Amino acid sequence: MKISEMLSHVDHTQLQAYATWQDIQKLCEEAICYHTASVCIPPAYIRRVHETYGDQLNICTVVGFPLGYSVTAAKAAEIEQAIKDGCNEIDMVVNISDVKNGDYDKVKEEIVTLKKCCGEHILKVIVETCYLTEEEKIAMCKAVTEAGADYIKTSTGFGTGGATKEDVKLFQKHIGPRVKIKAAGGVSSLADLAMFLELGCDRIGTSRAVGFCENIDPEVEYGKY
Repeated sequence: MKISEMLSHVDHTQLQAYATWQDIQKLCEEAICYHTASVCIPPAYIRRVHETYGDQLNICTVVGFPLGYSVTAAKAAEIEQAIKDGCNEIDMVVNISDVKNGDYDKVKEEIVTLKKCCGEHILKVIVETCYLTEEEKIAMCKAVTEAGADYIKTSTGFGTGGATKEDVKLFQKHIGPRVKIKAAGGVSSLADLAMFLELGCDRIGTSRAVGFCENIDPEVEYGKY
C-alpha cells in the first residue's frame, strides 16, 4: 500500500481543549496537502472551517465527547447544529454507564435516534473499549450493527487506553457486514497505521499520521521508503 493510500484512511484529528485557530488551520492545511479522509475537529470550529476551506475538506466532529453520558436529546441537538454548520461525519460516544449497567437496548435505541439525526451523513460510534469487558464489547458490536450505524470506533483517545489489535480482531468477528471499523487512540507510528489498515480498519483516528510521513514520498509503497 502506498503512503498516500494509507493517509486517505486517516481522520486527521485535533480535539484538545486548548486547540487554537492556528492549530486548526495547520490541521486543515495538512489534510488538504496530504488528502486525508477528513479533519476531526471540535464542534465550535466547524462553521469557521467550513467557511474558510469549503469543499476542500471533509469535516468530522465529535458528539457526547469524551465521556458519553450526555442525554440523547443533547447529543441529537449537537448533531443537528454540527450538520447545519457544515459537518459531514459524526463520531458519537455511547453512554458508557448504560453499557456497564447492561442496558444494551437503551444504547441501541440512542444510536438509532442519532443515526436518524445524521440522515445520509456518516455516524461512527465510539464504544471506548478500555472500559469494557469482552462481553460488553461484543454487545456493542451487536448494538451498532442493529442500530444501522456506519462505523464502530474503538476509543476517544481520552480514556485509559486506545486501539488494540485484539479489539479490532474481536470487532471483525462480531460486527455486521455493513459496519466498518475505525481505530483511534495510541496510533503512534507508521507501523501502527499500517497494522490497523492491514487488520481491516477503514479509518484511523490520529493527530500524528501526517508527522509520520512528512519526509516520505507519498507515492512510495510502505516498507520501501
